[in-house]
Amino acid sequence: MKSFRLFLMIALLGILSPVGFARDPLELPQHLSSAKLQGSGRLTWWGLNIYDASFYRVGSLASPEFALDMRYQKSFSGISIANRSVEEMKRIGVPEAQAALWGRELTAFLPNVESGQTLTAIYSPKQGTIFYHDGKQIAQIPGSEFSKAFFGIWLDPKTSAPKLRTELLGQSCPPPLFNEAC
Repeated sequence: MKSFRLFLMIALLGILSPVGFARDPLELPQHLSSAKLQGSGRLTWWGLNIYDASFYRVGSLASPEFALDMRYQKSFSGISIANRSVEEMKRIGVPEAQAALWGRELTAFLPNVESGQTLTAIYSPKQGTIFYHDGKQIAQIPGSEFSKAFFGIWLDPKTSAPKLRTELLGQSCPPPLFNEAC
């Protein structure tokens, strides 16, 4: 069981391979249609492609609204994705009790994903985080605290995938949600 968890952790948030890839433009809700790709990367583990991630900013690079889109190359259960998210939230400093609460929320709606399917999370200060599975809205979690913890899995300086963070952010700063000076 412990080795399976280790495999999942590494598989979901392991070492980034600097491989470029083409992406179809992300289809966003109408009010976010001005989103532009800021950066992208492919997460690999021991030569296996796990997912392609793309980070979009709405309007200018100083805009507080953004989206993270992941096209999976391997199949994962929604429960394993939620559990890995909780572990990564704790790693960046979220208290265990809060991470567990958010983990239960994620477990309630995250679907199993198959190779080729996408999970997209969009942050809007007024709405919080809105989740999509293959373009269909599946959940919304209000508030900025969850959003900061969830997106911090990839964008926080303490992420376990610093190379992926660099690829997603490109030459630009993180969103204002992270209050990080550039």
